[in-house]
Amino acid sequence: MDKKGPMTPRELVAHLDHYIIGQDDAKKAVAIAVRNRWRRQQVSGDMQEEIYPNNIIMIGPTGVGKTEIARRLSLIVDAPFVKMEATRFTEVGYVGRDVESMVRNLMDGAVNMVQNQKRAEVSEKAEELAENRILDHLLPLSDVEGMSDSREKLRERLREGLFEERKIEINLKKKDRPFIEILGAIGPEELNIDLQDTLSNLMPPSTKKKFVTVREARELFIKEESDRLIDRDELIQEAKWKTENTGIIFLDEIDKIVSEGSRSGPDVSRQGVQRDLLPLVEGTTVNTKYGPVNSEHILFISAGAFSSSSPSDLIPELQGRFPIRVEFSDLTREDFRRILVEPENSLVKQYKALFDSEGYQLEFTEDALTIIADYSKKVNEMSENIGARRLQTVMNALLEDYLFEMPDLSMTSIKINEGYVREKLDRIIQDEELTRYIL
Repeated sequence: MDKKGPMTPRELVAHLDHYIIGQDDAKKAVAIAVRNRWRRQQVSGDMQEEIYPNNIIMIGPTGVGKTEIARRLSLIVDAPFVKMEATRFTEVGYVGRDVESMVRNLMDGAVNMVQNQKRAEVSEKAEELAENRILDHLLPLSDVEGMSDSREKLRERLREGLFEERKIEINLKKKDRPFIEILGAIGPEELNIDLQDTLSNLMPPSTKKKFVTVREARELFIKEESDRLIDRDELIQEAKWKTENTGIIFLDEIDKIVSEGSRSGPDVSRQGVQRDLLPLVEGTTVNTKYGPVNSEHILFISAGAFSSSSPSDLIPELQGRFPIRVEFSDLTREDFRRILVEPENSLVKQYKALFDSEGYQLEFTEDALTIIADYSKKVNEMSENIGARRLQTVMNALLEDYLFEMPDLSMTSIKINEGYVREKLDRIIQDEELTRYIL
């Protein structure tokens, strides 16, 4: 990790403000939790192991930014991230997915993340090696065609792009792994062995010949050469460190595993899932195909609407492992309006980009944006409250005709004003049945 430290909580919140409107308390809580993980690593001695992460419970309705805050945070700090729904562990009664699978998924993501970083580090050398391999395939072709160019002149022509569409025959590794398929749900993690390595030693990977263009061959060769240049053991060790010390698991719909007081039926299943989650959140060793991973310092962020329950209905032991609680507020009309235009990837910017791809210029008047926010707020109050996701349904209904008619429209500039918004949406808003099915 950077010796100067990662971003401060204030800087993290400022970055989150570019993507999520409002919910300042939640942003502040996750920013502190992430910074505390770096602070723990600066502590020396046995004290470091005694400092546990500030696991968080987010409370609020759907569409207010719970998932987005956690996901964006992981991207900003370059941390492995996985999102799981708690209901996955209650499918078909109590027989659901193994809770430890979320740690395995997190480790898989960390390996991919580190691998991509290391590939970028060796990209220059890998490109050079890939180029040499392509030249090895092209030289026989040059002899057949009677060309007398030296290898270096051929290299110059290759770099100029003169051979991009020429086809060459290369050996591709087959990806067939029948034994792993037969094991099915058991998987190599539960067996605590790396079947992939074992099988590769017993049966070296076979190859097949295939004709591909030089452009396609370059991509394949670069990937192969990058992987050869990377120390696999070092990669896995780094990924394991990132998983254990910077990994974030987002556990959604945790309110769905809250017991409602019954001692039989689905409530037994829900309590059972909570008890299965407990050792994972407390800290346990999970066997993965890359070796054992300890979950003690993984940051767990859980979220739920808790409309008919509260976090205090969780079993006490699990409550104690989520000491930080933040409540999300319902979105106001002003929030809706800001969400439309302010974030880096706002809906207005997205639709402008879609129209621009067809050669059209899309513009919204200020009054139109205000009315769209009004309608979105109103529909959420009239029907199910789905938060900011309502903007997507309203915008789609508003622009549907233009999206269908493009690229056959005669005008190249399209302006959406208050009158057009009212004309398109008034009838839908006033008809409850239409509102239910369209918006």
